[in-house]
Amino acid sequence: MKYDFDEIIPRRGTNSYKWDSAAEEGVLPMWVADMDFRTAPPIVDALQRRVSHGIFGYTRVPDAYYEAVTRWFGRRHGWHIEREWMIYTSGVVPAISAVIKALTEPGDKVLVQTPVYNCFFSSIRNNGCEAVSSPLKPVGHTFVADYEDLERKAADERVKILLLCNPHNPAGRVWTREELARIGEICLRHHVVVLSDEIHCELVLPGHEYTPFASISETFLQHSVTCVSPSKAFNIAGLQIANIVSADEEVRRKIDRAINVNEVCDVNPFGVLATMAAYDEGEEWLLQLLDYLRDNYLYMKTFCEAELPEFPIAELEGTYLVWMDCRRLGLPSEELERQLVRDARLWLNAGTMYGAEGEGFMRWNIACPRAVVRDGLERFRRFVRQRKP
Repeated sequence: MKYDFDEIIPRRGTNSYKWDSAAEEGVLPMWVADMDFRTAPPIVDALQRRVSHGIFGYTRVPDAYYEAVTRWFGRRHGWHIEREWMIYTSGVVPAISAVIKALTEPGDKVLVQTPVYNCFFSSIRNNGCEAVSSPLKPVGHTFVADYEDLERKAADERVKILLLCNPHNPAGRVWTREELARIGEICLRHHVVVLSDEIHCELVLPGHEYTPFASISETFLQHSVTCVSPSKAFNIAGLQIANIVSADEEVRRKIDRAINVNEVCDVNPFGVLATMAAYDEGEEWLLQLLDYLRDNYLYMKTFCEAELPEFPIAELEGTYLVWMDCRRLGLPSEELERQLVRDARLWLNAGTMYGAEGEGFMRWNIACPRAVVRDGLERFRRFVRQRKP
């Protein structure tokens, strides 16, 4: 079946956080990381069948749920997950927070590679820990880990966790097996647990390959915790479902306790059913989505090279989030975000949301019909041209 990702599906007036948050009229939102595509039809069908039942009480997570998750990761990514390694919860951010609570004490440090997903900072702070930044190094139009800096900071005895973003948001990197191995060896040397946020793992563009950190070796498996969810890839974030994977029984016991302390131990029936439908029946839809996202990125890259050469974008290997260098404008990122909303009716994410290293950058969400990408780029081009003397 051919899926139509060009279809414009109106979202205003649906209490969409992305589309209904702007105070101004006519703002085009290309900020929040959800997609403007209708999710895979098998997911919609499964939810419609459940809705027709008409009773929405507390749900039990069935064996078929665990089987769907383990079968998907084994078949698509060569990672064998045992059922008992999994703990379900209501989202990857609550999962990260619970793991930090489980494996640290207030005053400990958590290492992050900036610029990085903004909720990492709040999850660290909310557990009384301190975020330590190891900035990524720009190389051409991409980013690499600064291994020397990472080693130096991991050596701090107060650093207990490396909070890894794999694939990386907002830099768009899909870390290679070799890069992950090098990062993991540094953490092993300094007794630092790797907590890997792999929520974007399915959003890997053709030509690149996602490697689950825990799949690299038995040692890495035993000294890491992984958080996964179908929410980004299948556009079901509002259904609030995620899984924590840990092979260490004692670590799982601590995480389970933290999940209950944080009271995020229950999930809803729609998230459970959507996960099963996504992993059991949604692969063809996902493959077509990835082709479409690649073409959106190539369209944006061509447009920027021709019309906005002063605003280079990072190479996109994974996610649907494009990192643009806007330093030529000489505006702080937060001010640029404000002016774009006011003058261009375009809402992008200020780079400083993702750490100090994001100053002068903006993050674009291109998970939308190509006509919307074109509209956003035209609005940005008009804004830039109006500023020129």
